[in-house]
Amino acid sequence: MKALDELTFDNRFARLGDAFSTHVLPDPLDAPRLVVASEAAMALLDLDPAEAHDPVFAKLFGGHTLWADAEPRAMVYSGHQFGSYNPQLGDGRGLLLGEVYNEAGEHWDLHLKGAGMTPYSRMGDGRAVLRSSIREFLASEALHALGIPTSRALCVIGSDTPVWREKQERGAMVLRLAHSHIRFGHFEYFYYTQRPEQQKQLGEHVLALHYPQCLEQPEPYLAMFQKSVERNAELIAKWQAYGFCHGVMNTDNMSILGITFDFGPFAFLDDFDARFICNHSDQQGRYSFSNQVPIGQWNLSALAQALTPFISVEALRETLDLFLPLYQAHYLDLMRRRLGLTTAEDGDQTLVEDLLQRMQGSAIDYTLFLRRLGDEPAEQAVARLRDEFVDLEAFDQWAALYVARVNREGEIDPQQRRERMHAVNPLYILRNYLAQKAIDAAEAGDYSEVQRLHTVLTQPFTEQPGMQSYAERPPEWGKHLEISCSS
Repeated sequence: MKALDELTFDNRFARLGDAFSTHVLPDPLDAPRLVVASEAAMALLDLDPAEAHDPVFAKLFGGHTLWADAEPRAMVYSGHQFGSYNPQLGDGRGLLLGEVYNEAGEHWDLHLKGAGMTPYSRMGDGRAVLRSSIREFLASEALHALGIPTSRALCVIGSDTPVWREKQERGAMVLRLAHSHIRFGHFEYFYYTQRPEQQKQLGEHVLALHYPQCLEQPEPYLAMFQKSVERNAELIAKWQAYGFCHGVMNTDNMSILGITFDFGPFAFLDDFDARFICNHSDQQGRYSFSNQVPIGQWNLSALAQALTPFISVEALRETLDLFLPLYQAHYLDLMRRRLGLTTAEDGDQTLVEDLLQRMQGSAIDYTLFLRRLGDEPAEQAVARLRDEFVDLEAFDQWAALYVARVNREGEIDPQQRRERMHAVNPLYILRNYLAQKAIDAAEAGDYSEVQRLHTVLTQPFTEQPGMQSYAERPPEWGKHLEISCSS
């Protein structure tokens, strides 16, 4: 394991030059202090976990000092925000400090969010607040533990720096890790500003560093686009299967690598509601839970438009048409496993859809229902769960079909069924009210609840002694928390 001063930098994106980013130094926080750190994320950099408690750690990730080989850059990009094109966005409060490569040969971007004003801050102050930094940290590590592709979070650094939002809050920084921070919006920026040389340079950078296998194909750009379609189809399938709502699926928040990116007003479903809107600012419901699939395809079409200088329109359309079938295949595969099914039948999609229709309007806790469905044999499980539904007759019809479907797979050992289903159905998820309780304590100076919640969420499928309170249905107030883009 390495100490902080032993990291090896190779700043490949910075070498693209000033057309792609601007050199900016972090604006340090007052009295920086560690709120929480992820040992698993630190391990990606081969960092010794003990380094988090070195005073230098908070100073580094609180903007006070830098490695000699770091090259902090604010990236420029554009994107479609709520369907409308915004010509220049960029890192308004974040900095790519540099790229570290580990002993396994992997490169990881070190991206410091909340690092102060940049040329792309527009009307913002370049800061992030403690609550949003805690939420992004917890979400990043929780999604990873669920097996959902995501950027990672190494730490949150708190401070005494005052930041004004709706009220005065305290500034914080979160250190985000990813193999790349290149977004759909990077390609859109160079396309709409008619800079073909820089757009080609960007494409060659992405191909060489992130999709080298595509260089062996007759049309490397088309192969790269297809990979992005495939990865985003799988990503959104996992979001839908686990009830995750991103909240702001603008094209500048979509990763070219197909990972969950740029956390804002996200939420996991508590009661199942296909129409759920997690972003208080999304008054039209563009990014509602059920809209994430068509919006994912819409965003890929925006990326396709930006790639028309390199790929024929016909080839782009044919590749875009792969998205929905790929999504459906990934989603159905995961939902089969969540229902305890090990084989495939033609009626499985209808079985899943019918269950969700019966959940709608019955205030069924999405996560706990699927977890409890695996607690005991299918017939006993549905008998125990039926009273939670409003329309008992409709549920009984579904339950009969489900039990018959399970029985067609042959005799199943109850313990094996339980273990198999519990391995894909989490007991613990990052519910908004749990995050809010941790934030409230942290804002009062007590970081222990953030650290405890993080620890619980790193093992979402395993029942943990003494942690029953984290696996309970939320109180009514916890179901109606308003989360906006303000951070």
